[in-house]
Amino acid sequence: MSKSPTIYDVAERAGVSKSLVSLVLRGSPRVSDEKRDAVLAAVAELDYTPSRLAAGLAGTRTRSIGVVIDEFENLWFAPALAGLRSALGAGGYSLSVADASLNAHLGLDPLEVFRSLRVDGVVLAGEVPEAAVKRLTVPAVVLGTRALELPNAPLIASDERMGGRLATAHLAELGHREIACVTGPGASAAAREAGYLAEMRDRGLVPRVVRAAQTTEAAAREVAVELFAAGGSGAAVAASDGPRAAASPSPGTDPAPTAVFAVNDPMAVGVIGAARDHGLEVPRGLSVVGYDDSPLAAYEFISLTSVSGDPRELGEAAGRALVALLEGDADPDPGPESLFTPRLSVRGSAAAPRA
Repeated sequence: MSKSPTIYDVAERAGVSKSLVSLVLRGSPRVSDEKRDAVLAAVAELDYTPSRLAAGLAGTRTRSIGVVIDEFENLWFAPALAGLRSALGAGGYSLSVADASLNAHLGLDPLEVFRSLRVDGVVLAGEVPEAAVKRLTVPAVVLGTRALELPNAPLIASDERMGGRLATAHLAELGHREIACVTGPGASAAAREAGYLAEMRDRGLVPRVVRAAQTTEAAAREVAVELFAAGGSGAAVAASDGPRAAASPSPGTDPAPTAVFAVNDPMAVGVIGAARDHGLEVPRGLSVVGYDDSPLAAYEFISLTSVSGDPRELGEAAGRALVALLEGDADPDPGPESLFTPRLSVRGSAAAPRA
């Protein structure tokens, strides 16, 4: 049984982008007669039947946007969603948010749910299955570093590799030489870890990476224990190894770290908890730097030095990019990714190592 043609097949046959096909299906006046004719001819030749959602968009619009996030526990999403709401609200768009992992046990695909809701567009701020992405028939924007490739969709993200370097450089410049990295799964964590590894290598320092099963406070606290156990057991990574290199455990041989870079703020709090369990006070006995500069980092009790990727600014930029696609004001073939420069918010969790 032959597979039904998709919007990607139409785009390939017409020699245009998927976004431009979407514009034609919506009856946008922003498309030239030549390209419109090419798309309509491809639709006829392939006997392509637009989805109910795409057909609806050609007539009425719901003025609603679907946003996929990884998990509600991740504090990064709060300011990012606020930025999205600011940019999209001005155009009268409402937001519907789906947690990619919340209903995973039921096999529910958030993008399919959004299709049934007939949203006008989607913001992919979480990891979604590749197959679901390929079935998208509405304009989309990727927000943040994600392990997905979506042709013709703008990517709005912070330069997280640079952010990992920034955090590591700060600790090294304070005088630390034994700097560990506590990380977890996901493309964003991988990019931050890659920055850490690159900075350690350039400074002639030996990296030590400890990976948790999740990017949560509890998961980080559990694995960070091995950094502070007697003898400083942990996972050493050769300075020449690339990102996500396999770690080789060397129990009892590695010196305990004097500083830790955690790839997000909740994980940094988990590291602080594990350190205190072993009698180490922050920053007197251990310096810690987090990532995301979340509201948690600014709490006086924690006072966490953290890398800021300005998630609200990213959310606003993603919202503007999606509105431009929806209103036909954007180039249907967007340029390269938009990477924002991160900055360091210095607080009280990092200091020079004790003599």
